[in-house]
Amino acid sequence: MWKEFKKFAFKGNVMDLAVGVMIGGAFGAIVTSLVNDIFMPLIGRIFGGLDLSQKYLVLSGKELVDGTMTVEQATEAGANVLAYGKFIAAIINFFIIALIIFFVVKGINKLTKKNAEEPKPARKCPYCKSEIADDATRCPHCTSELPKEA
Repeated sequence: MWKEFKKFAFKGNVMDLAVGVMIGGAFGAIVTSLVNDIFMPLIGRIFGGLDLSQKYLVLSGKELVDGTMTVEQATEAGANVLAYGKFIAAIINFFIIALIIFFVVKGINKLTKKNAEEPKPARKCPYCKSEIADDATRCPHCTSELPKEA
């Protein structure tokens, strides 16, 4: 059983997946920081100092919360809150990740398309129309002498 597990766990695909998950986690942290530390303040600035991450709706315990409390303070006070601002940040985060992945995949596809050389059409005998090797001087099918290609 241990041998089977080792064979499975150390296959190339599993290791590639593990590396991809680790890089994805690090990439997710970078994009989260980009959204929370750069885009959300810019969006707040555009909308007159609005801090979306602190926007919430009190579901229960309104008497425990005043209008100046942050999400964390309202939650600590015992109110049940719906933090829709954090959800909006998560949606923006998702769209940024999707956009970046789109451009990365598009770039990779463009590179692989350039590098993928289309196969050269097979050389044909001008007499019998059979396929022949590129370096042939006579057709192996009809034995005709082939003209030299420039």
